[in-house]
Amino acid sequence: MRKAVFFFIKIGLLVAAAVWLAQRPGRVTIEWLDHVAEMPVGIAAILILLLVWLIMMATWGWRLLRNGPGMLGRRRDAGRREGGFRALGQGWVAAAAGDADIATKSARTAEKLLQEPALTLALSARAAEMRGDAKGAATYRKAMLANPATELAGRRALMQQAMADGDRAAALEHARRALELRPKADWPAKALAELEAGGGNWLEADAALARAQKSKVLDKADAGHRRAALLIEEARQAAAGGRPEAALQAAQAAFDMDPARVPAASLLARLRAKAGQHAKATRVLEQAWRLGPHPDLADAWGETAADQNPLALVKRYEALVAMKPGAADAHVGLAEAAIKAQLWGVARNHLEKARELAPSTRIYRRLADVQQAERGNGPEVQALLNKAMSAPADPRWRCTQCGTTHGDWHAVCDACGAVDAITWPKATTR
Repeated sequence: MRKAVFFFIKIGLLVAAAVWLAQRPGRVTIEWLDHVAEMPVGIAAILILLLVWLIMMATWGWRLLRNGPGMLGRRRDAGRREGGFRALGQGWVAAAAGDADIATKSARTAEKLLQEPALTLALSARAAEMRGDAKGAATYRKAMLANPATELAGRRALMQQAMADGDRAAALEHARRALELRPKADWPAKALAELEAGGGNWLEADAALARAQKSKVLDKADAGHRRAALLIEEARQAAAGGRPEAALQAAQAAFDMDPARVPAASLLARLRAKAGQHAKATRVLEQAWRLGPHPDLADAWGETAADQNPLALVKRYEALVAMKPGAADAHVGLAEAAIKAQLWGVARNHLEKARELAPSTRIYRRLADVQQAERGNGPEVQALLNKAMSAPADPRWRCTQCGTTHGDWHAVCDACGAVDAITWPKATTR
């Protein structure tokens, strides 16, 4: 529409100019050397316009001759790039859809048309992986390391492949280099910490998490929770190696970072008691118990007592029950102390209370033991053992990643290698 308007405007101007010249007749005389040319003004105007047009056409033709090949080349290159990007997009869509054939063809087309490895190597590696060509995928990913634009992605893929192959040394190398490339990226810091922890390098893993926290890759709470897990293992390692002061320092740091973490509290309390600091051990367990009762804390409550006399332990566990009467583990702990003191009635009463709060196989078996110790092996004992067989299983530590159960807590799951993934079911309190 706009072009048509401009066209009619031009026609109107020409017509107006022609009318204006027609209303003002005259002649134009040109003398040059010995020649004289005379013509009407209208003819002169037409000749001038024709001359201007010829000059413009000559200029356009010259530009076409001079720039034509380059223009054609640029147009051809633009067409190739457009086709290359189209193939690249189709390839990633096919890869997301799981179509290995189209992904492979598109990757090859994109490689041919674009000839820019930074854009096509990742797709080529993915296509090779989808075809089951692990060697080809690794070759493409290694080629990605030579380009700053693709090195980080290549490092991540190679690290994951090394972990799948069980090559921890290679995975560590890629994670460390990735962290150097992008200190503020989250995955290199997390991956490095998990790899170091999986190899038992607790100090190195803790350093990686501290660096991630400092650069704000991980928030303070998340980093503290993860670091506490590593410090517990560091404390265990120091204690086993005959370094009690280092063990105490690491355990205290873990507890300060995460007081609700049961392994940190129980370990710190036992180390305090072993160093003769029974009052400090008790204060640690009291703080952790109020945050969340747990059978490991109940066991440590008795083990860290300065007086191991059975009657003294009964009194000590009465204080634990008084803090949280609705915690079944406190009643079980008191019952165990009463069994050692041969206070069968006390033991039975608290086991029955624990059964009401959180029935489990262990509670029914201990009730059977008390019944047998007090009154001999009778039908009541067998009835309790039968109930134990159908009672809910005792809670255990469980890995949230693979579901494997564990008798004790560890920072790294033995089954799947996940770090800080072993948790305990929430305690039942009333």
